[in-house]
Amino acid sequence: MAKGFKITLAGESISFWAEPGLTILRASLRGGGGLLSSCRNGTCRACRCQLQAGEVSYLIEWPGLSAEEKAAGWILPCVAQAHSDLILLRPAA
Repeated sequence: MAKGFKITLAGESISFWAEPGLTILRASLRGGGGLLSSCRNGTCRACRCQLQAGEVSYLIEWPGLSAEEKAAGWILPCVAQAHSDLILLRPAA
């Protein structure tokens, strides 16, 4: 039985599994992915990552990203669900 989708943090040797129906952030918290978070509703942007590969959908119509950020591949894992294996890149500190 499949565990869901594999989420890999690019350049960090970190990966975890996201079960269907689980947000990427919640999967990270369960699987030791270490994504940052605060509000968990798409407004604070603490969890912001860039999608390098894969497909996501959102629990809300338009998360707290500008159109330019979304076009550049930025996602908010707290309100996004994986629909395939993903490769994410965290912003530089």
